[in-house]
Amino acid sequence: MRKVTRTLSTFLLAVGLGTYGSVAHAQDVPSDYQQVLKLVGRSGDYKANVLKVNIPRNDLHVTIADYPVPTPFGFGGWFALAKGDGGDDVMMGDLVLLQEEVNPVMSALLEHGLEVTALHNHFFWAQPAVFFMHIHGHGKAVDLANQIKPALDLIGHAVPVPATASTSATAAKTTLDIARIAKIVGHEGEQSGAVYKITVGRADLDVKEMGATINARMGLNTWAAFVGTNEDAAVAGDVAMLETEVTPTLKALRGHGLEVVAIHHHMTNSRPVIIFLHYWGRGPADKLATGFKAALDELGKGSKQ
Repeated sequence: MRKVTRTLSTFLLAVGLGTYGSVAHAQDVPSDYQQVLKLVGRSGDYKANVLKVNIPRNDLHVTIADYPVPTPFGFGGWFALAKGDGGDDVMMGDLVLLQEEVNPVMSALLEHGLEVTALHNHFFWAQPAVFFMHIHGHGKAVDLANQIKPALDLIGHAVPVPATASTSATAAKTTLDIARIAKIVGHEGEQSGAVYKITVGRADLDVKEMGATINARMGLNTWAAFVGTNEDAAVAGDVAMLETEVTPTLKALRGHGLEVVAIHHHMTNSRPVIIFLHYWGRGPADKLATGFKAALDELGKGSKQ
């Protein structure tokens, strides 16, 4: 009987320690991080002084080259928080988005004070097309949770835009008022068939790579290509930015209804670091030119002061 009692006591002690251990682990999560999880309504874990919140795309059924792949194969979005100086947190993350979700989510992030630091694909031959948006923020953990929540609430609710072939005829020719476009942008361009392209260098920057000067002809430029009619035009282009110019430029483009489709590097080992973004838009030519001009106006402000 004494042996049974001792065995039972040992078992209860083990259960108690196990329970205590799990409670202690939960208590190790800082209270503000517990609030973060509650605010965003997501699960996560706290390890190595980092809160990582999961945003998996379980709603998607992705195939790569017609091969079905599960969410953990590479479609588990996330954001993470870690304490920095002064008690503030640094936020970083990688959101997995359909192409229809990219720009609404980007606008929500920018409008609430967060930064978008990269936008790219991770796969070829993916169906549906999936893009990855890297984000950054700095501040109090609860504030950052409130800042990111409007963007998270947009994920998983996109309505795919149906493809149409009604514009194929107009795409073959252009009747743009190129003089007006040049006046709005403040730079003249070149006509190449149906396309009117304006290219603007970064003469304000002294970019070197292995001793060579990287200028506009070497790829250090910002450009916009226009096609269509004055009433129904399309624009696509590339913007070359310093790191400090990325967020203001994104805000300028999104504020004028232009869609950002990629943010990345074109060069390695170049100094200063240059970030490039690609964009697209459709609408009246004047409106598109005004949007491009707004982005241009965010470049080189440091040298103009």
